[in-house]
Amino acid sequence: MDLNTLQLTTHTLTDLYKNSIVALDNEPVRNIEAANADPAIKFLGENRKNILIVVNYPDNPYVPDEQLNLLTNFLAACKMNLSDVAVFNLYPYLTHDHSVILQFFKSKVIFLFAVEPGSLSLPINFPHFQLQQFNGTTYLFSPSLNEIGQDPVLKSKLWVCLRRIFNI
Repeated sequence: MDLNTLQLTTHTLTDLYKNSIVALDNEPVRNIEAANADPAIKFLGENRKNILIVVNYPDNPYVPDEQLNLLTNFLAACKMNLSDVAVFNLYPYLTHDHSVILQFFKSKVIFLFAVEPGSLSLPINFPHFQLQQFNGTTYLFSPSLNEIGQDPVLKSKLWVCLRRIFNI
């Protein structure tokens, strides 16, 4: 059998083409239809390392510029960039099934910036800057990026956690 006569099942085709990439204003944004999700799940980045950063900004599609700069600086210090992570603004999805959203990202690490663990329907609660393992995923709950950017103590606490998570 050669490539010209190869026949693929519907299931295989669905798996191969489930992602559609959409670039908006030259930003690395992905717009992916999630199984069993009503709308497309939109996020910033490419999620190459299965690291999810969850924020909650009612007035911004992803993250305000100042907080995005802080976030990219932290990522750079960890030898990463936006292509390695998915930055997901929870605000437009507050009424959606969060378990579907979490399954969609298949994250190994999830950062919750000013997003309570319970607001993602997680059955656990933990304080800021405590690394929490649950269902094979490491969670970190912290204050907002805005608060961290304005407080050197919070910035240093986040850095300590990042060093532990990424073995820096």
